[in-house]
Amino acid sequence: MISGRLGVIQRDQRGLTLVELLIAIMLAGAVTGGITMTIFQVFNMNSRTSNHMIAIRQVQHAGKQVSQDLLQAQDVVLGEGSGFLTLTWTDWDDAQHEIVYTLENMPSGEFMILWRSHSVNDEEPTVTLVAEYIDPDQTRCVQTDGAFTFTVTANVDGQSETREYEVMPRSGSQ
Repeated sequence: MISGRLGVIQRDQRGLTLVELLIAIMLAGAVTGGITMTIFQVFNMNSRTSNHMIAIRQVQHAGKQVSQDLLQAQDVVLGEGSGFLTLTWTDWDDAQHEIVYTLENMPSGEFMILWRSHSVNDEEPTVTLVAEYIDPDQTRCVQTDGAFTFTVTANVDGQSETREYEVMPRSGSQ
């Protein structure tokens, strides 16, 4: 023991050395970096999952709507370009229905919006948005052996979903 003016100091009592302090800072930095990377990966994965779910919902909604209309149709005209599908039929009460599906560029310009225009007895059509983020190169409707196959692809920030719907229209349709 050493005694001095300020009191008794024992030789075994020492503060942190510079090396110990640097090691403690490095360990804290490594732990903080690991936690930060884990949080970043969780948010990144959540964003990708969310985008994929949006793509799935868009494809499902488009498939459901087009399939329902194809089941009603008596006449089907497969077009090219933006108006790729026109459906017509006469209801039991002699109401004349016409549905035209069109693709229109989204503001981003990369993908398209699927629109549905439905008019009854040549009145002003009701236009509804069916699906967004539609890839026009992967979306088509073809007729084979009386059945229609509607293939639709949605792509949201690199997460895409493609579905194929096969519909056998009601008898008497062309």
